[in-house]
Amino acid sequence: MYAYLQGQFTHKSPAQVYLEVNGVGYDLNISLHTYSAIQGLQEGRLYTHLQVKEDAHVLFGFFDKEEKEIFLLLIGVSGIGAATARMMLSSMKPEEIQRAILQGDVKLIERVKGIGKKTAERLVLELKDKVGKHTSNQNVVLGVANRIEQDALIAMTALGISRAQAEQSIQKVMRSEPETTILEDLIKKALKAI
Repeated sequence: MYAYLQGQFTHKSPAQVYLEVNGVGYDLNISLHTYSAIQGLQEGRLYTHLQVKEDAHVLFGFFDKEEKEIFLLLIGVSGIGAATARMMLSSMKPEEIQRAILQGDVKLIERVKGIGKKTAERLVLELKDKVGKHTSNQNVVLGVANRIEQDALIAMTALGISRAQAEQSIQKVMRSEPETTILEDLIKKALKAI
């Protein structure tokens, strides 16, 4: 119903914001991710989702479209309501959620309050394909954090190494040596890590 609202922030808290648009104050539920993005702003735009329930109409606000897309995907999974989806977005950045889903990292998702093992597994199972299609960030699709890792992955798969094996070895190197910033060094170390 509402794509976004733009106006002045008249009240901000980690879970809620009042956004005044042409004299009308909207009460929006937000995540910590959105709160940290708008904390220093006096005015701005929030992308919105209106949840209509029997007893209430609840408006959710998101700092960027990516966060809104992830929220909509999450609430589409059986067992995950708006409160749990908002908790996930408060615990993890949208790109971290996407990466966890694409890599099947159930343990990371389980760390979110209110999500058990079965729900985390269902979430990965149901959203793996959808996240791959919906994501606008090519790095997240590839399951890598930045450009150098993406280039290393492309180079290693061109050498005939399977994508999964290449991703694992690149991630292993980046965890043990995060200061690696030269592409050639990363590829050499990743090849040794296989």
